Amino acid sequence: MNSPEVLPAEVLDDVASVVGAEVTLLSRLPGGVNGGAVRVQLAGGADAVLKAVPRAHPNHLDETLRAQRVVEHMCRRGYPTPAWLGVGATATHVWQLMDFVDAAPAPELTASLVDQLMEIIELQAGQASEPYDHWSYAWRVAIGQELAAAGPDFNEPPEQSRLRQSIARLSGYSSEVSALVERLRLGCADVPPPRDAPDMVHADLATPGNILVRDGVVVAVVDIGNAGSGTRAIDLTTLVWYSFRDPLLDDVRGRLWTRILDLVGWEGAAVLTAAHILHMLEIPIRHGRDDVVPEVVERGHRALDELNALR
Repeated sequence: MNSPEVLPAEVLDDVASVVGAEVTLLSRLPGGVNGGAVRVQLAGGADAVLKAVPRAHPNHLDETLRAQRVVEHMCRRGYPTPAWLGVGATATHVWQLMDFVDAAPAPELTASLVDQLMEIIELQAGQASEPYDHWSYAWRVAIGQELAAAGPDFNEPPEQSRLRQSIARLSGYSSEVSALVERLRLGCADVPPPRDAPDMVHADLATPGNILVRDGVVVAVVDIGNAGSGTRAIDLTTLVWYSFRDPLLDDVRGRLWTRILDLVGWEGAAVLTAAHILHMLEIPIRHGRDDVVPEVVERGHRALDELNALR
């Protein structure tokens, strides 16, 4: 969505019918890499943010409604994410409308912002409210488990299933990728499945565009559509991965590793690190970004080296 004008008229009609107010497009907002975000005005003067994405699968609306319930639950507990005003779907799109926050996406994550995010992540403790388990999924990805081994009653969400199957094919990309995948699998081979999923998990908290900042202070985290349950160490692990981009973040990465080990122990940290590295490999390979893959491989080995040194 490069401009608000490309948003189908039927989406705006559906939004208006759900929220009970006419919707006027104002401007495209920065960020919104995955789905795009448009600033709109509701009849009566209030501004809001509209995100609309093409329907990806039959359960897409149900998953968005799940995310809305997570938002409502977390907002009641003081978590800094904008309230959702409505969710709906047309024949072609699924949309969400949320409060507008007058702040800018972070251009990059600094040590100060990461420290603030670590505090925000602590608000997720014990707040699992929806059965969308990122913790057991990370374990399945890390050890390379076939879904059949999870049992006949196991129901994996479509997005998790698609990603896990794509990750299973990574070793065929190159010998370097294959060697890294083998190292990741060996490090997690004997780790038992996690026992519970007590925390809320954002699942994309390290993307700077998802962090809204005003005067150096995090005022909101957005793009919560993939939120679910698990261990909040998952979100800390994504921050570890991001921190390798800047030597100035080396100190804060040490604090991140320490907190992750406190929460899930070394084996849990190995699973979460392996799962994240595999996802970071899958994305550029799926999109044909061959130029990015060597850097991901190098960073993956570096992350494992650091974690092994903490064992």
